[in-house]
Amino acid sequence: MGDNLGWKTVTVITGIPAVHGVVRWRRKDLVQWLFQEFRISLDETTVGRELKALGFTKLSARPRHYAQNELEGELFKKTSQPHWQRSGRNARPERISKLVGRRSQNRAKNKITRRWARRGTRPSAPHDQRTMWAYIFGAICSKKGKGAGLVLPYCDTEAMQEHLAENSNAVDPGAHAVLILDQAGWHVTPKLKVPDNITLMFLPPRSPELNPVENLWQFMRDNWLSNRVFKDYDDIVDHCCRAWNWLIDQPWKIMSIGMRDWAHRS
Repeated sequence: MGDNLGWKTVTVITGIPAVHGVVRWRRKDLVQWLFQEFRISLDETTVGRELKALGFTKLSARPRHYAQNELEGELFKKTSQPHWQRSGRNARPERISKLVGRRSQNRAKNKITRRWARRGTRPSAPHDQRTMWAYIFGAICSKKGKGAGLVLPYCDTEAMQEHLAENSNAVDPGAHAVLILDQAGWHVTPKLKVPDNITLMFLPPRSPELNPVENLWQFMRDNWLSNRVFKDYDDIVDHCCRAWNWLIDQPWKIMSIGMRDWAHRS
């Protein structure tokens, strides 16, 4: 049914107000569209079942910068592997690891995540109005399921230098690591002293979603760091350290969330 009706095309359409009258597609919108285009009547339950069968579900959208160049992102995916393979010239190819790193800001004024509740109700969750924060500087190797991280009070060049030192110590002896990161000021400053066993590889501008560690930060917030009230700064640090250690103890979780075909294809 899907192929005959162009169903797969329907499910990936982004609503355009001037054309479709909507900014996002709901099941009832798709029901109406199917009838208008193909004169086929389906109820919303059937449409929902077909969407799930095709692997679709309702997800929170990640903000995308309006000036992002999508072509740069695709080019990065195609050229990143040859680039990082050349970066470790003194290491055997099988001894090169690719790390993806970024920092996560965790505040006393944390976020409230989605949660299951009965229809028609509005669930509540603890939400602190104070403003204190700590930063998790973390990097993962999604192929090996390992990582290295620090919880620091500031996000600056000095903190980034500590992060590089921690990553360098975590690299296997005789191996060379490529650290993928965005172009924040404390990442590109010439004041950084990059260890000999690490090469920095920068993402295209305004394209943080190319860094798989973004999904790990979301996972940690949703499951361990949100919907709670912290006592003080030390409590924030304790929870951040505990969350990172829980993640490191689950290498299969790092591999599952952090693996990308375009980055690890042979």
